[in-house]
Amino acid sequence: QVQLVESGGGLVQAGGSLRLSCVASGIIGGINYMSWHRQVPGNQREWVAGITSAGAINYADAVKGRFTISRDNAENTVYLQMNSLKAEDTAVYYCNAYKAPASYWGQGTQVTVSS
Repeated sequence: QVQLVESGGGLVQAGGSLRLSCVASGIIGGINYMSWHRQVPGNQREWVAGITSAGAINYADAVKGRFTISRDNAENTVYLQMNSLKAEDTAVYYCNAYKAPASYWGQGTQVTVSS
Protein backbone atom coordinates (compact mmCIF):
# COMPACT_ATOMS: atom_id res chain seq x y z
CA GLN A 1 0.00 0.00 0.00
CA VAL A 2 1.05 3.55 -0.73
CA GLN A 3 -0.34 6.58 1.08
CA LEU A 4 -0.21 10.03 -0.47
CA VAL A 5 -0.79 13.34 1.29
CA GLU A 6 -1.04 16.56 -0.67
CA SER A 7 -0.60 20.05 0.70
CA GLY A 8 0.05 23.57 -0.48
CA GLY A 9 -3.27 24.51 -2.01
CA GLY A 10 -5.01 27.77 -1.30
CA LEU A 11 -6.41 30.99 -2.67
CA VAL A 12 -4.23 33.10 -4.96
CA GLN A 13 -4.76 35.95 -7.36
CA ALA A 14 -4.38 35.45 -11.08
CA GLY A 15 -0.73 35.69 -12.04
CA GLY A 16 0.40 34.38 -8.69
CA SER A 17 2.16 31.17 -7.72
CA LEU A 18 1.65 28.16 -5.50
CA ARG A 19 3.71 25.07 -4.80
CA LEU A 20 1.94 21.81 -4.12
CA SER A 21 3.61 18.95 -2.27
CA CYS A 22 2.78 15.26 -2.26
CA VAL A 23 4.42 13.08 0.37
CA ALA A 24 4.41 9.34 -0.25
CA SER A 25 4.61 6.77 2.54
CA GLY A 26 4.11 3.08 2.97
CA ILE A 27 5.60 0.55 0.58
CA ILE A 28 6.93 3.10 -1.89
CA GLY A 29 9.63 0.99 -3.52
CA GLY A 30 8.81 0.21 -7.13
CA ILE A 31 6.70 3.27 -7.86
CA ASN A 32 7.02 3.71 -11.62
CA TYR A 33 5.32 7.02 -12.16
CA MET A 34 4.00 9.92 -10.13
CA SER A 35 1.68 12.53 -11.46
CA TRP A 36 -0.59 15.43 -10.68
CA HIS A 37 -4.18 15.62 -11.82
CA ARG A 38 -6.96 18.13 -11.28
CA GLN A 39 -10.71 18.09 -11.21
CA VAL A 40 -13.42 20.69 -11.35
CA PRO A 41 -16.83 19.63 -9.98
CA GLY A 42 -18.93 18.16 -12.76
CA ASN A 43 -15.90 17.50 -14.97
CA GLN A 44 -13.64 14.55 -15.45
CA ARG A 45 -10.34 14.45 -13.64
CA GLU A 46 -7.58 15.56 -15.99
CA TRP A 47 -3.88 14.78 -16.01
CA VAL A 48 -1.63 17.78 -15.47
CA ALA A 49 1.97 16.56 -15.25
CA GLY A 50 3.96 13.43 -14.54
CA ILE A 51 7.44 12.21 -13.76
CA THR A 52 8.82 8.73 -14.20
CA SER A 53 11.17 6.92 -11.85
CA ALA A 54 13.92 7.70 -14.36
CA GLY A 55 13.11 11.40 -14.24
CA ALA A 56 11.34 11.82 -17.57
CA ILE A 57 8.75 14.59 -17.36
CA ASN A 58 5.64 15.47 -19.33
CA TYR A 59 3.07 18.25 -19.08
CA ALA A 60 -0.42 18.84 -20.34
CA ASP A 61 -0.49 21.55 -22.99
CA ALA A 62 -2.66 23.74 -20.75
CA VAL A 63 0.11 24.09 -18.15
CA LYS A 64 3.27 23.73 -20.22
CA GLY A 65 5.65 26.61 -19.54
CA ARG A 66 3.84 27.59 -16.33
CA PHE A 67 3.96 24.49 -14.12
CA THR A 68 7.01 22.48 -13.08
CA ILE A 69 6.94 19.00 -11.58
CA SER A 70 9.89 17.75 -9.56
CA ARG A 71 10.72 15.07 -7.04
CA ASP A 72 12.87 14.73 -3.97
CA ASN A 73 13.60 11.04 -3.58
CA ALA A 74 15.21 11.51 -0.19
CA GLU A 75 12.01 13.09 1.12
CA ASN A 76 9.66 10.81 -0.89
CA THR A 77 8.00 13.97 -2.13
CA VAL A 78 6.78 15.21 -5.47
CA TYR A 79 6.19 18.89 -6.05
CA LEU A 80 4.16 20.93 -8.49
CA GLN A 81 5.34 24.51 -8.82
CA MET A 82 2.55 26.53 -10.40
CA ASN A 83 3.35 29.98 -11.78
CA SER A 84 1.34 32.51 -13.76
CA LEU A 85 -1.84 30.98 -12.42
CA LYS A 86 -5.10 31.58 -14.25
CA ALA A 87 -8.71 31.40 -13.12
CA GLU A 88 -9.11 28.26 -15.21
CA ASP A 89 -6.48 26.52 -13.07
CA THR A 90 -9.00 26.50 -10.21
CA ALA A 91 -9.61 22.87 -9.24
CA VAL A 92 -8.91 20.21 -6.67
CA TYR A 93 -5.43 18.90 -7.36
CA TYR A 94 -4.67 15.24 -6.76
CA CYS A 95 -1.40 13.36 -6.56
CA ASN A 96 -1.19 9.87 -8.05
CA ALA A 97 1.37 7.12 -7.70
CA TYR A 98 1.45 4.24 -10.14
CA LYS A 99 3.04 1.05 -8.87
CA ALA A 100 2.13 -1.71 -11.25
CA PRO A 101 -0.53 -2.90 -11.27
CA ALA A 102 -2.04 -0.53 -8.71
CA SER A 103 -2.73 3.20 -8.77
CA TYR A 104 -2.96 5.27 -5.61
CA TRP A 105 -4.54 8.68 -5.01
CA GLY A 106 -4.20 11.33 -2.38
CA GLN A 107 -7.15 13.16 -0.87
CA GLY A 108 -6.64 16.29 -2.96
CA THR A 109 -5.90 19.92 -2.23
CA GLN A 110 -8.02 22.85 -3.38
CA VAL A 111 -6.48 25.53 -5.56
CA THR A 112 -8.56 28.64 -6.18
CA VAL A 113 -7.36 31.39 -8.48
CA SER A 114 -9.26 34.65 -8.31
CA SER A 115 -9.42 36.83 -11.41
